[in-house]
Amino acid sequence: MTLIVTGGCGFIGSELIRQAISQGRNIINIDALTYAANSANLAAVENNPNYAFKHVDIRDSSAIQKVLMDAKPEAVIHLAAESHVDRSIEGAADFISTNINGTFNVLEAARQCGAKFLHVSTDEVYGDLSPRDPAFTETTPYAPSSPYSASKAASDHLVRAWGRTYDLPVLITNCSNNYGPFQFPEKLIPVIILSCLAEKPIPVYGKGENIRDWLYVGDHAKALLTVLDKGTLGETYNIGGNNERRNIDLVHTICAIMDAERPRRSGQYSDLISFVTDRPGHDRRYAVNASKIKTELEWEPTISADDGFTATVKWYLENRNWWEPLLKRSGVGERLGLI
Repeated sequence: MTLIVTGGCGFIGSELIRQAISQGRNIINIDALTYAANSANLAAVENNPNYAFKHVDIRDSSAIQKVLMDAKPEAVIHLAAESHVDRSIEGAADFISTNINGTFNVLEAARQCGAKFLHVSTDEVYGDLSPRDPAFTETTPYAPSSPYSASKAASDHLVRAWGRTYDLPVLITNCSNNYGPFQFPEKLIPVIILSCLAEKPIPVYGKGENIRDWLYVGDHAKALLTVLDKGTLGETYNIGGNNERRNIDLVHTICAIMDAERPRRSGQYSDLISFVTDRPGHDRRYAVNASKIKTELEWEPTISADDGFTATVKWYLENRNWWEPLLKRSGVGERLGLI
């Protein structure tokens, strides 16, 4: 199978490609190499004969169409997206052009060459929950809160429409919060780790009571390949980690791992926690009911929270040469108060 992955130099995309290559699949990676992408994520496979890279922006419709028509892939896994909520609040235009218009371009190219289309989306399209609400299911009504989640919701609707109107063989997944190695430094768990290392305040929005379901990126990639191979066309599958916790509890967990792995000279890393003004429209709780993918496709997470969080902290401690240059990109380090 020749498989095209969009956004393959990103956090989730690179994990997916590494797994797919290990399974012997032929991969063509399409990536615009924007600020959050990193070709170093794929150093382990860049010389593999089953891997090819195309430096293309999904907003360039003619370039996308040429890549797909030349490759004639059996399937496209569409991950390319602007994905940081804070950045979407500060400037929504890139999220509209990439997540909506870019998805349209990839859909049209896939339609021209008849490829199966797996669209990777987020649980944020469902809005938020109160502490007592049941978890999101695949039929939960959409109620996005941020420009980011609204743009992803729009792209989900496009995919369903292309499936129904044009008979494009489509699949959609909506995942919970991912974590693990190679995650861009401005995401929450890397921020905690790098703030600890720099002895800088660890920023926590509001009182830290917002709840998220955390999914190890390796488990997510396995789920995506399972959906690609076994999923029923036209269906949506929620992918969750069965690991809900408040942000403040997560911060304390990561700090405790840091205390064990790289103790401070004095005090504990939790002493660095600093509560900051909450962001606008901050969703209270996400929770994912992943029973459908477990029942129908026999997938469920395999990495426990304890193992996943510990492995992630150790990876960042051991890979300073990967994350340190990224702090200088687009003012990320200054933005986070780390440099």
